Amino acid sequence: MLQALGACLAYAYVSFVGLTTRLSVVRGDSRERLRSRGRRFIYACWHQRQIYFTYLHRGAGAAVLVSRSRDGELIAKILELSRLATIRGSSSRGGAAAVREMMEAVQSGLDIAITPDGPRGPAREVKEGALFLAQSLGIPILPLTCALSRKIVVKKAWDRFHFPLPFGRVAVVYGEPIEVLPHDDLKAKAAELKAVLDRLTDEADALVS
Repeated sequence: MLQALGACLAYAYVSFVGLTTRLSVVRGDSRERLRSRGRRFIYACWHQRQIYFTYLHRGAGAAVLVSRSRDGELIAKILELSRLATIRGSSSRGGAAAVREMMEAVQSGLDIAITPDGPRGPAREVKEGALFLAQSLGIPILPLTCALSRKIVVKKAWDRFHFPLPFGRVAVVYGEPIEVLPHDDLKAKAAELKAVLDRLTDEADALVS
């Protein structure tokens, strides 16, 4: 009951932040081009900046990979309130079952959302599992990021997590889709995705500074 109440309060707070934050979107047509061709894809953003996306992508027809930790239980409930599907698992717990669920989600017409450096880090280092997922599912990765002008940086968190505050500005920046073909080297593609996400993050930070 306490967890359900906590999820409702968190959902209400994120809603308040979203309604009072001035939004600008850069290259949102990257996502629309994929959709116009009927392609499913994998959203990929840094773990540090994920909260705002639960508001921006409400009811967006996506399934989010969430760890099986205690914190993951709360996050899953918030996502359900946000009309987003959840898939429970990570590289360390429930990975094989999660891949099967993601395949089923894609086949049912959903996109996938992951944090390629989560849930435990190292921060802003792409794990090859994200690339293996794209390669196995045969769908591209859509990198994106956001930057908030008003936030609390949780310095004790492994990724210096960004907790959004209301009445600010947010810049959401999309990149171009990254294809992971059957013969591609996953380590090289992981380095490519990291470079893109870092560049997008720098761009977003500059827009709200």
